[in-house]
Amino acid sequence: MSAETVRRGELAAFLRSRRERISPEQAGLPRGPRRRTPGLRREEVAHLSTVGVTWYTWLEQARDIQVSAQVLDALSRALMLDASERAHLFALAGTADPTPADQTTVVPPGIRQMLAQLEPFPACVQNARYDILAYNRTYGRLLSDLDALPAEDRNCMWLAFTDPEWCAAMPDRKETVRLMTARFRSRMAGHLAEPAWKALLKRLEHASGEFRELWQRHEVARAVDKSKRFSNPLVGMLSFTYHGLWLNPAEGARLGTYVPCDERTREGVERLHELIIAGG
Repeated sequence: MSAETVRRGELAAFLRSRRERISPEQAGLPRGPRRRTPGLRREEVAHLSTVGVTWYTWLEQARDIQVSAQVLDALSRALMLDASERAHLFALAGTADPTPADQTTVVPPGIRQMLAQLEPFPACVQNARYDILAYNRTYGRLLSDLDALPAEDRNCMWLAFTDPEWCAAMPDRKETVRLMTARFRSRMAGHLAEPAWKALLKRLEHASGEFRELWQRHEVARAVDKSKRFSNPLVGMLSFTYHGLWLNPAEGARLGTYVPCDERTREGVERLHELIIAGG
């Protein structure tokens, strides 16, 4: 066999193994009474990654077809691959990853220590795409339980449009999501060809009619530090001044800190922090 045939076979086997390890429940799908396939079905992976069922089947059959970086990015998300698995997927496909994990998801240990030292103030690191790359314990329970969410869903845009608990914690949600969408469009102008940006856009358009309506307005806006309010289910209404510090020369990763605006909020975040510690 040629090296190319071996590579396609390895890619097919890897995709099957990753598909079979994911339960329907993990992917937010019903199990159904007659499921015999371990993990997800091929058509479910195709649906989650928004590619054709026949095309994905050919891929698992090691057919001689070309795979774009955009499709690989979508498959990586649908199959919940970690950084090492994503790199392996792109290597087997013979395609360069335009947004490798070491550039987009790794937060230096020193920044993580800073996040911990800022407690009880909520703080997190996001990239320009609103992916939440790291966060301290207080931020992790500010709007919902981030630790309980899969890594691919830890994106403020995604949560603000699709997660009921996150949405319920935003008393000013309507205006907030309008501005977030405008900022996302403004930032995406510099990333139009990047698969990760296009995949998030496609995922949001597929999941939310509200997002589609806002996206079609073509509004743009820049990020500014401002007051923010959240209704926390454990300690009630909290009011903050948000301060963002860019960690890169351009709009890349950003360290965001939420400073209490008043004594009630200060007491509230201290109480929230105590509850988190007490709960382990």
